[in-house]
Amino acid sequence: MFGADKGTANLLDGKKLSIGIVQARFNEGITNALWAACRAELLALGVPEKHIVHVTVPGALEVPVALQAMAETDEHDALIALGCIIRGETYHFELVANESGASVSRLSLDHHIPIANAILTTENLEQAVARQTEKGRDAARVAVEMAHVLQHIG
Repeated sequence: MFGADKGTANLLDGKKLSIGIVQARFNEGITNALWAACRAELLALGVPEKHIVHVTVPGALEVPVALQAMAETDEHDALIALGCIIRGETYHFELVANESGASVSRLSLDHHIPIANAILTTENLEQAVARQTEKGRDAARVAVEMAHVLQHIG
């Protein structure tokens, strides 16, 4: 078995990986913090700076199309989605949250590439701020680990 029985140390070695990141600019204060935490963790895991490709898009609904373009290049071992959707007074929150989340999952399955989804969906700004750093770091770790898992399986 690969993974749990051997621990995660080898699974978190990013030295030979290339990671693509798409960041939504909407709620930019939060998404910039997500990006900073994610980048710092990728570097701490050994992913070379030159192998971290970062692009920004207007909002969470645009993240999947940029992820798809990255997936189609076959240049990345894993991808990361960064964004922040905060509930408002209309149904728009549900639409954006559901569509962006489903699209990210579908892309991962269709392209056989791990995508760490760190598009926050929160009730308010305070919840987003409370999660921004940890979720950014988590996304980096998930991307690196899942890249290794899929390489081992494939």
